Amino acid sequence: MMPDILRPILEFAVIIPGLLLAYLPMKEHYRVRPVKIFVRMFPLAVFLCTAAGILCYMLKARTLWAMPAVILIIGIGYLHSLNISRWKSVNVLLAICAVYTWLSNLARASDLAAASGNGSPWFSFRALLLYHLLCWAFTLLAWFPADRVADTLLNDENIAQTWYVFWILPLTFIGLNFFINPIYPENMKYGRIMLIYIVISIAILILMLLFYTLFYLMARSLNRNVRLQQENQFLSMQQTQYDNLQTAIEETRQVRHDMRHHIHTLSSLAERGEWDTLKTYLAKAQKSIPEAGLNLCDNPAIDGVAGHYGMLYRKNNIPFSMELDLPSPLPVSEMDFCLVLSNLLENALEASLRTSPAKRQIKVQACPHSDQILLLTVKNTYEGTVTEKNGIFQSSKRRGSGVGLQSVRRIAEKGGGCCRFTHDGETFTANIMLRKKSPDA
Repeated sequence: MMPDILRPILEFAVIIPGLLLAYLPMKEHYRVRPVKIFVRMFPLAVFLCTAAGILCYMLKARTLWAMPAVILIIGIGYLHSLNISRWKSVNVLLAICAVYTWLSNLARASDLAAASGNGSPWFSFRALLLYHLLCWAFTLLAWFPADRVADTLLNDENIAQTWYVFWILPLTFIGLNFFINPIYPENMKYGRIMLIYIVISIAILILMLLFYTLFYLMARSLNRNVRLQQENQFLSMQQTQYDNLQTAIEETRQVRHDMRHHIHTLSSLAERGEWDTLKTYLAKAQKSIPEAGLNLCDNPAIDGVAGHYGMLYRKNNIPFSMELDLPSPLPVSEMDFCLVLSNLLENALEASLRTSPAKRQIKVQACPHSDQILLLTVKNTYEGTVTEKNGIFQSSKRRGSGVGLQSVRRIAEKGGGCCRFTHDGETFTANIMLRKKSPDA
């Protein structure tokens, strides 16, 4: 038989598969390379599990009392290894802890039902084996949902505010699992107490899975609605741009119609030598010529977005230039490109409005680099300071990170592209590379 000192150590060791599972949905938010995270976190987890297990063995104490401290220390290391909101990472940790506390209750029920005469405060080796099998099996089963579903939820900025309160749910289930933990395990063998214990444990798991499923469905529905709103907004921009072009065409047709009368009048004034009157007439005629509408791109969707912001720039007296040499259709998602472009043009507008009129300037360039890559550069002048924390730009409108630039980064990187934001005290530059997503990605 293995020495008893290994029993509390092995109880703590389930933290290792839990930590692995916690990192799965965070692959886009590692602060350093995965190898460095492993080199730092794995030895730390092994050391803490061993030290805490030895301490519990010496004190003959249940691992329950030391487990929160071990999780807290590992959790701090976990948080510092990620570039993501603390609320999101804490929610992930608490969700895994909630499931693992339920699995520990299941292993405890198995231990008590076996009537093995285990009088120590730790699991028997048979229960420990079951506990580890359950934890590793859950980690493998949750691999795909954590890698795809949870990853999508974490990257969805449309539900960012939800994470501020959602931690209450896993914390409640952790509390319920601790609450049903038997203080006197020997009493579980009498009557139907064991059956009631198992039924309550299963009910808690079903409730937890139900709440998380509802949260996922809610997030999908919210994201779909936001997506539809964005599409409607872009369609509205295109309609406005189309209406402006129609108006410009009608006004130009009217000017061409009136041009014969202008030429006749100018000829008469010239023949009579009334030069001052001719100059005055020319000035008035020039003012009556309508301002040319904006036709910035051959792609209707992008032209709608660019034209919308171009009119806003004109309205606010912001000098700008746009060179959008883009085909129709695009090699990348049209919706994604419009989202990136509108976010960057909106940021440029807001920065320019906070800049003195004499220094305002916006430059936009976009072109295909190949049949699978689009390049976009947006430059704008600014005044003040640009706040950057852990590589993430902070919003100037509210506390916390800037959602617009985070959205741009996420869209660029999800298809294998990249983005780079630079600032030199006068000009903010956004360089974006969007890549066509491969079918097997």
